[in-house]
Amino acid sequence: MTQMLNSGSGHGLFAALRPLLLPVLLIALALTAYNTRISREMVEFEVYRTAGRRALAAEPLYQVTDGHYTFKYLPAFAVAMAPMAILGHDSSRITWYALSCACLILLLRWSVVALPERRWSERSLIVVTLVLLAKFYAHELVLGQSNLLLGIVLMAGLGALQLESERFAVGCFAAAVFITPYAVILLPWMLVSHGIAVSLVAGAVLIVGLLLPAVLYGWAGNLALLTQWWHIVTSSTAPNLLGGDNVSLASMWAKWLGPGTLASVLAAASVILVLAVAATMWRQRKRVLEPDYTEFAFLLLLIPLISLQGWDYVLLLGTPAVVCVIDRWRELTLPWRIASGAALAVMGFSMFDFMGPAAYGQLMAWSVVTVCAVIVAATLAQIRLRALA
Repeated sequence: MTQMLNSGSGHGLFAALRPLLLPVLLIALALTAYNTRISREMVEFEVYRTAGRRALAAEPLYQVTDGHYTFKYLPAFAVAMAPMAILGHDSSRITWYALSCACLILLLRWSVVALPERRWSERSLIVVTLVLLAKFYAHELVLGQSNLLLGIVLMAGLGALQLESERFAVGCFAAAVFITPYAVILLPWMLVSHGIAVSLVAGAVLIVGLLLPAVLYGWAGNLALLTQWWHIVTSSTAPNLLGGDNVSLASMWAKWLGPGTLASVLAAASVILVLAVAATMWRQRKRVLEPDYTEFAFLLLLIPLISLQGWDYVLLLGTPAVVCVIDRWRELTLPWRIASGAALAVMGFSMFDFMGPAAYGQLMAWSVVTVCAVIVAATLAQIRLRALA
């Protein structure tokens, strides 16, 4: 009898602790990754931290002497990073890393939970999406980038939208512009979908964000910063188009044809085309019960494609798109299942460590990952065309 009670107690204890096993394992894995490599990397985070320190001292943010690691974000983002500059070197890095890991977990979970009428289980969608996009998440964490934070701000906006809090949603989308200006792509969508009132909220958030640095720099100093930001962004675009990790449409055409007028014209035409597809999806929104998720996912996937400096790890913003394609994959026609499945596999598993420098370099020179991302975007459009989501 005593043995049976002890056995029952053991099983009960294991059942009680089992939900904690995965979180503990993930925390241990994250700490191991940080201690073995990431703590020595995070070069992009140091750019943010330096900008925060300069903002507190009202120093120039955009300095050519910074070279490749010149700060290229709007001044308000430097002000937002000021708390990281106040923290010590090690404390700020572990804080940012922990925040990024939390954002990754939330991005995966929120992308799945927000999907209407799921066919797959929540756990299955999270696991498959994590496997397919792992290389982008890992690259983001190693660099200490801000795209996971961006993803969470945008997902918070979608969540608010699904709860019919349009003003909070558009406030999130407008705030995201200060993390990446290309988030502005969501504002016209909100205008046509939810009316002029939400646009007024977006305008107010943008004005506050643009004026915020004036608290530290003064009116004239803030205007000078905005001018310098524009100069830095526009002057650094051309040299980055041929970068191996650039997955933008502009980079794709530049790699295929060489930089020049023809490549620029075709890049502009490609951007117009994908925006026209987005508009077509919007026009068919009445065919589905909850249209916001698919349109939102499509626009997020466009951000790295239309950005002139769309580095491959920014494709992590395609998390909602990948979740949607996986969930509706069985309902697609055979050609679309083959195309989307191959695109997701190539996009997710084409890794430098597996392929070697020569093969991986050639794959990126051919912009294969960009083509795969376009196929995923086209699959989302097909999902809307068939009224699957």
